[in-house]
Order: sequence, then C-alpha cells, then structure tokens
Amino acid sequence: MKRWLALAAVTLAAAAPASAAGITGKYLEARTCDVYTGPCFANAEMNLTGKHAILAWKVEKGSVGDARLDGLSVVALVQASDTLGLEQKGPAKAVLIVDSRASAAQKAALVRLAQKQGGDLLANVLAVESAPVEFTFCPCAKESCTVLKAGSAHVQTKCIDPKEHKVCGNDGEFYPPLARGVKAKAAYVVEHGYTSKLLGRSWAESDRRGAYVGSFEMK
Repeated sequence: MKRWLALAAVTLAAAAPASAAGITGKYLEARTCDVYTGPCFANAEMNLTGKHAILAWKVEKGSVGDARLDGLSVVALVQASDTLGLEQKGPAKAVLIVDSRASAAQKAALVRLAQKQGGDLLANVLAVESAPVEFTFCPCAKESCTVLKAGSAHVQTKCIDPKEHKVCGNDGEFYPPLARGVKAKAAYVVEHGYTSKLLGRSWAESDRRGAYVGSFEMK
C-alpha cells in the first residue's frame, strides 16, 4: 500500500468545497458490534465494543467538481471514542484508502466525497493511502452479499435471515447507517477487519450482524 497524501494535503481537501454532480453508487459498512439486534443485547455492548468500522463507497455515476468518478471507490477505516451510533465524547480518527486507478484529481475528489458522506467521523483524517480496491456486489435474494478488499481492509457479507438469526425476540436495525444519504439494509458479517499502525489497531472478526449494504446519493 502506498501513502498518497500528507496530512496537510488532506486538510486542504477537506476544506475545499465539494461541488457534486448527482453522485450515486453502492455503499457498505461493517462495525465491531451488532446493528441488527435487540435492545437488551445492544445495551450490553454499549461503549464496550463497536468503536471501529469500515465504510466503503463505489461510485456508479457522477463527479465532484471536474473529476468524473464512475467506477471508482473509496474506503474509510474509522476509530471512534465511543460505540458508533452513540454520542461521541471525543473526536474520531480515520484513514482513507482511495482507488489506485484514480488520477490525482480523482483521488482528491474521492476524499471529498468520503468526508462529506462521513461527516464528523471523517473530519480527522490521519492519512490517505492508495491501493487496488475490489468492491463486488454478489447476486443474492436481499442484495446484501458483498466482498470488499482494499489494502489491509477486507469485508464479506451475506443476507440476514431473521428466522435463522433471531436472538432477542424483537431484533431489528438498532443503529442507523453511519453515512449520509444512504439507503441500506442490515447484513450479516461473514468476515471483516483491517490493520493500521496509525489507528493502533489490527483485527479480524466474523459472525456478527453488524453491517449495512445498499446505495448512496450525494447531490
């Protein structure tokens, strides 16, 4: 994986206006806690886990400024102070991975897209890295089957069967998706994780109902 931008450049990209021309595409997030669960289980996990996440966007059509982004992806590795979805007592930290196929202008545009979609979670970007990104949506009944590989980050999801994975009795989507302008369904995490020295974290998790899969739109 190759470091692409210094922190100063990331700050400039975040400050620049992100004029977007109707960007649409696919969205994926995976967290270290269940998002499809019952209140009893969610309350037991609060601020004990769920402080890390992988967010990914794959643009199907659209541009930021003069940079056309069709077919390109950007991935965010997030570390928060508290369980994601709850009020945060401190700032989150993030590392971005941009599609290595993108030009310099497209990479800057992908950073802007991610920061606009991620809001406060991506306000403090420690670094932007460039790597090949494989982001595939696999055919399945509920359109929740995905595979993501981006540098050290990896996610694989499948559809949730409420009958098969009923735990609490009143299970549902306890936390909403983390990104803005997203329409997504909860999914089952087959496997996910990342390694990051900057975030001081390395893990691989599986067997969680802690993902969202769907689409996004940025106007």
